[in-house]
Amino acid sequence: MNDLINSPDARDIRHHFHAYTNAERHKEVGPMIIEDGEGIYVTDNEGRRYIEGMAGLWSVGVGFKEPRLIKAIADQAQKLPFYHNFTHKSNTPAIDLAERLIGIAPVPMSKVFYTNSGSEANDTVMKMIWYRANAMDRPEKKKLISRHRGYHGVTIASASLTGLPNNHKSFDLPIDRVLHTMAPHYWKEGRDGESPEDFATRCADELEALIQREGPETVAAFWAEPVMGAGGVVVPPPTYYEKIQAVLDRHDILFVADEVICGFGRTGRMFGSETMGIRPDVIVMSKQITSSYIPFSAIMLNERTYDPIEKESGRIGTFGHGFTAGGHPLGAAVALENLAIIQERDLVANARDVGAHLLDRLHGLADHPLVGEVRGIGLIAAVELVEDKARKSVTTPGVLGAQMNAALQRNGLISRNMYDALAFCPPLIITRAQADDMFEIFARSLKEIEAERAA
Repeated sequence: MNDLINSPDARDIRHHFHAYTNAERHKEVGPMIIEDGEGIYVTDNEGRRYIEGMAGLWSVGVGFKEPRLIKAIADQAQKLPFYHNFTHKSNTPAIDLAERLIGIAPVPMSKVFYTNSGSEANDTVMKMIWYRANAMDRPEKKKLISRHRGYHGVTIASASLTGLPNNHKSFDLPIDRVLHTMAPHYWKEGRDGESPEDFATRCADELEALIQREGPETVAAFWAEPVMGAGGVVVPPPTYYEKIQAVLDRHDILFVADEVICGFGRTGRMFGSETMGIRPDVIVMSKQITSSYIPFSAIMLNERTYDPIEKESGRIGTFGHGFTAGGHPLGAAVALENLAIIQERDLVANARDVGAHLLDRLHGLADHPLVGEVRGIGLIAAVELVEDKARKSVTTPGVLGAQMNAALQRNGLISRNMYDALAFCPPLIITRAQADDMFEIFARSLKEIEAERAA
């Protein structure tokens, strides 16, 4: 008994409350403890090595144990380990990073505001938009629209934007002012005989109808990930964003692009907004901005969004919002070095090349009886498993995906099942040969699951 109590697994069960985990089941299965990481690989406390097929949480772009990022942290810590940006204060890395971000923005942007996570960033943008509405003497224009299956965070406000049931159940969410429209998943939501173009039109028409029901004068902003991540890696059909953008422009509604997963090369361009042809007013960034070596996030606003906020702060006397660690010099220094690595090593092009190669191999599984759809763009992809290919269905959502996820882990690949979709989002540094290794583990695991189900 003493050995059990003193084991890492037992200590974790006693005291560690995990995110996105069935806490009751955790008492039975215990944790997987990761002790080391290098490149695209991580190693657990029993010495087993895995390909980190999710880049941690969609985020470790330049891989684990990158010497330049470690040095950036150490160098900045020796010089200025912390400072804030309240009341006219700043630090050099935060200033330099703001200039860098504005310089690479996919559309003209004006200002950068720093937060600590994607959740906090989206929460902050919501507050900014309400503040702006009051500044413009339009107190009724404060409703926000996001999409079913979209993911925008877990704070009370940002979790309301998130369109996943388990982020709302038992939390008394979503809050007022937050509305949801349909997900742009043609394979799952398209009707018989409906073309991708017609489906994109229907998505835009549903958004238009929702705005008309609520009153265009009451709707302030629309939120979207260029490519949906946690909702199943959903790539909208061509013309979708063109049609959505037209609806928003018609009603003077801001477009907030949540680039927390898509930003900094993931989709094969520096920003997912470029890949998808989006013209956002606000861009939210986190995760890959520092390759998650330091918790850090940033918001870019264009001038039409920022200007009323600036004027309102003058009227009130302050913009009464901020975080102790917003613009943290360690985070900003790491972000600057991380962006330098991405650009110097041309990791955006690598994401296009290796991503296309991986997708091509995954599409080779399309005829497998358990494969419903292969989808992705750049270096983000998913394989959706089904039991009935004709109906695109499973008996109990999530069971097949969980079985496959467990098989992948046994075979040395860390993925993530979103119900029955298995995700691929490896570090941007992955090579074609390593992508082939990842594919072979997936294909082998799929055969194992097929055999288990036939037995």
